[in-house]
Amino acid sequence: MKSRIRILVYLAVIAVVAMLCFYPLPYYITKPGMAEELAPIIKVEDGYHEKGTFMLTTVRMGRATPLSYGLAKIQDFHEIFPTKQILQQGESDEDYSTRQLHMMDTSKNAAISVAYEAAGKSVSYLNKGVYVTYVVENMPAHGKLHVGDVVTKVDGEKIQTAEDLINYVSTKKAGDSVSIYVKRDGKESKHTLKVKAFPDEPKRVGLGIALETNQELKVKPDIHIDTEKIGGPSAGLMFSLEIYNQLVKEDMTKGHLVAGTGTINDKGEVGPIGGISQKIVAADKEGAEIFFAPNEKGAAGSNYREAVKTAKKIDSDMKIVPVDSFSDAVTYLEKLKP
Repeated sequence: MKSRIRILVYLAVIAVVAMLCFYPLPYYITKPGMAEELAPIIKVEDGYHEKGTFMLTTVRMGRATPLSYGLAKIQDFHEIFPTKQILQQGESDEDYSTRQLHMMDTSKNAAISVAYEAAGKSVSYLNKGVYVTYVVENMPAHGKLHVGDVVTKVDGEKIQTAEDLINYVSTKKAGDSVSIYVKRDGKESKHTLKVKAFPDEPKRVGLGIALETNQELKVKPDIHIDTEKIGGPSAGLMFSLEIYNQLVKEDMTKGHLVAGTGTINDKGEVGPIGGISQKIVAADKEGAEIFFAPNEKGAAGSNYREAVKTAKKIDSDMKIVPVDSFSDAVTYLEKLKP
């Protein structure tokens, strides 16, 4: 009898522990990630080497469990977000991951373009259809097209850009049929969809998909960037600096450990990111001496201002440098003493 009670207690304890550790809550937890050296990730053909290091910084994020939720409440630099602040309406965890990886690819292309043009190298683009970034619930594409699909043709005509598809569908009336050809996992399929008015904009019709032109970047010399496990656009600035440093003879690091964060577009403009405090903690832990932070043109609540406060809070010796553009960062590095 006692042995049976012990077994039942043991099983109950296992069930409670499993619930605390694995039961998913409708929240996400973010916390400091790591600062990772970029040179092993980015390889420009016959590129120059550096004495110092450029580092990207990351934030770790995962679905909350009762245990992680409780710990986040008492630990510094752990933040809790309701799922609706992370996922778009109707978006699954898988869709979110796919969207983040595509945002990384877009950011990577912008970083390559900015760095190569700054170094006076050849850059060109090849349009390869239209990438689906979001599917609206209760619209024609829902359940048929997925995030990550690439639209190649509409009604038999090739599609080169997102604008091509948007303009074509806008000429249709509610109820008209459109044949969409998409590539998914290397296979092409055809879907016939009926154009529908948007519930919140009755005068506007569509299929219910958010789109982005899928472009392949052509550059010389060749470049390879291994970002298989990295999502989101926040590494754009640091990618551009590492690429540029491998393209030019002068070592921009000058022997220093340089970390940072910020999105970048094809004009070289640096944009804000989430989790700046957590990235400051990660960079400081890895011994970074300099940290580039988005300045947001001096806005009161900018990433830069938050980064300065966090560095002071953790008593970091890092120099926090505000940047609004790729050229701001390059100008700072050019004046940096070895």
